[in-house]
Amino acid sequence: MLTLIVGIIILLGLIAAASSVKLVKAYEKQAHTVFGEYRGLLEPGINIIPPFVSKTYPFDMRTQTIDVPRQEAITEDNSPVTADAVIYIKVTDAKKAFLEVDDYKRATSQLAQTTLRAVLGDMELDDTLNKRQQINARIQNELAEPTDEWGVRVESVEVREVNPSRDVQEAMEKQTSAERKRRAMILEAQGERRSAIEKAEGDKQSNIIRAQGDKQSSVLEAQGEAISTVLRARAADSMGERAVIDKSLETLEGLGEGESTKFIIPQELSSLVGRYGKHMTGSDVSDGTEELESLEFDSDTKELLGLDNIEEVIGEIDEEVEEAEAATGEIEGVEEVIEQADEELDDELTS
Repeated sequence: MLTLIVGIIILLGLIAAASSVKLVKAYEKQAHTVFGEYRGLLEPGINIIPPFVSKTYPFDMRTQTIDVPRQEAITEDNSPVTADAVIYIKVTDAKKAFLEVDDYKRATSQLAQTTLRAVLGDMELDDTLNKRQQINARIQNELAEPTDEWGVRVESVEVREVNPSRDVQEAMEKQTSAERKRRAMILEAQGERRSAIEKAEGDKQSNIIRAQGDKQSSVLEAQGEAISTVLRARAADSMGERAVIDKSLETLEGLGEGESTKFIIPQELSSLVGRYGKHMTGSDVSDGTEELESLEFDSDTKELLGLDNIEEVIGEIDEEVEEAEAATGEIEGVEEVIEQADEELDDELTS
């Protein structure tokens, strides 16, 4: 009987010793009460408390996550929306969290739900969809004051989804589709306008180049005709009476082919032949004979050939050539062409 009593006493002692030792985890604090009276907070580690009459309440001091269930709200412009969120909280004062609120997690979640509905109700539909950061900041500010009294700090609020009603979503989709079509039409019209402008500019440049080419061709053609006229005029002017002698000699040649043995030659022709022979190589014509000179054209012939206006014609041609050279930079001057032609003509006459 005694042994049984001793055993019971030892067993009670072990139970009392075990209940008097409280092990608190590193990330926790525990509120301690004795007979329901608050005695303080147990820090992480081994704590000795009165056995059988003590009770502890653990508080996780790490950041905790609370899901806010989906809430329905009516925006300021009378559009129904639904939204849910997640809240990150941390217990900063375990004593307040134990004494000031029944269940700080549930209380914070309930407060967040009502705050979410209130914030959405103060905003228009477009703002609820576009200003997510502003919604988060407003909810966090609304939760800060009451949760501080509970010894809880709201570290962050994140609204995950804000969805308008199905009818509103369909209307928004139609509006978005119409807006995209409108932008596509604007872009297409701008592209066509730009293409037309570029085509017109290309046609304009092509016409300018074609006009410049036609002008250059006309200038060159006029230049050639003018040079030809001047050369013909100068050649005729340089030949003079030599042409008359050549024609007379051709006539004498024709007479020589006849059967007659006598020929009557005018004195003027014999004089011209003598003067012409002085210019021939190996001629024995007397040195007193006058040299052959070119005849001058009369006024009517000069006017017909345009000899009186040769300098004016050459000046006009030079002006046209200067304009053509300014456009192309490849046309030679008229004077150089004429000088070269004069040299070739002189060579033919002296040969």
